[in-house]
Amino acid sequence: MSFSEYILNVDEATFEDEVILRSHEIPVVVDFWAPWCGPCRTLGPLLERLAIEAGGSFLLAKVNVDENPGLSVRYGVQGIPAVKAFKQGQVETEFLGAQPEPVVRSFIGNLAPSEAEIAVETARSLLVTHHWEQAETSFRESFEKDETNAPAALGLLESLLMQGKGEEALRIIEIFPPGNEWVAAERHKTLAALLAEVEEIGTRDLEDPLAAELYQAARLIGLGNLPAAMDGMLDILREQKDFRDGLPKQVLLSLFAIIGDQDTLTQRYRNELASVLF
Repeated sequence: MSFSEYILNVDEATFEDEVILRSHEIPVVVDFWAPWCGPCRTLGPLLERLAIEAGGSFLLAKVNVDENPGLSVRYGVQGIPAVKAFKQGQVETEFLGAQPEPVVRSFIGNLAPSEAEIAVETARSLLVTHHWEQAETSFRESFEKDETNAPAALGLLESLLMQGKGEEALRIIEIFPPGNEWVAAERHKTLAALLAEVEEIGTRDLEDPLAAELYQAARLIGLGNLPAAMDGMLDILREQKDFRDGLPKQVLLSLFAIIGDQDTLTQRYRNELASVLF
């Protein structure tokens, strides 16, 4: 990767693509400057050096305010140098003036993803591509290093569920750390409890045919046969929508959440679930 890929000259025509859209992938630091500005000549090279050192963990976009007055007005730039960091299309944080290097380094450090965050994102890519065992290994490593790491805990929980490991999944929920991910973890409790039941019961025959079908569908999750598992849950709902207080529906919703909205299975079976329920 060349240095030019870390540092961009941006104008009013390219700002939307190079800053707003790209900030949904990685942080983009925008340096509003002008050639006649003395402090800009001090801060600019520092920002460029830090961008190169970071090796792509953030992008530096330079905006000449003389040539792009519309951007200055849009973002309320009343003095330069003005530095604004964008994440998810919005200004996340900012500072004004040529700050000392330790201050600028701290500013950048708070934006760029940490080693732990990168590890979790790498593990989540394994989860998205249905590599459940590898995802479990990666998430477990991150969680064991820091048991307050809620994203790692959620990833570990979800990778366990997709392998049918309900008992361990329940233990993760019991010790789940505080964080925004706690709500998602709680929603998976129904699926975790069902998988734990299946682990306990084994292959014992059941007199209730719907219960037998439920357990078989749950076993298919652990075997990696998601279409058959989802078909089984839908068949139960067709027979009895309120079976075990709608447990098959909750299981399906958990599966959709784990594999994601973009997965073709989610799109197909969510529509089928809606047709069954409504």
